[in-house]
Amino acid sequence: MKRTLLSISIIALMGVFGQAQAAGDVAAGKTTADSCKACHGANGQGVGKFPELAGRKGDEIVQALNDFKSGKRVNPMMKPVAGKLSDEEMANVAAYYASLPKKK
Repeated sequence: MKRTLLSISIIALMGVFGQAQAAGDVAAGKTTADSCKACHGANGQGVGKFPELAGRKGDEIVQALNDFKSGKRVNPMMKPVAGKLSDEEMANVAAYYASLPKKK
């Protein structure tokens, strides 16, 4: 019984640490997101027809970037931008924008 509880505890902790690592690095994401500011605003608030990114869920941003990169979503401006990003950079950018408050 103790062995089972220990195993469950270890698995649970691995899941927590794995999620934290997958969440991305906000500071690194802020640097990478410099190229996003012209269209999405200095704080991800959106500009004109370009959508707000601030406060969005990180996994939604990563999915959108992957969809632009793969061609699943078509946007002539986003394909080359997303195409340059590694998975780690996508996670970092997503963490950065998710950390920002939505505009009011």
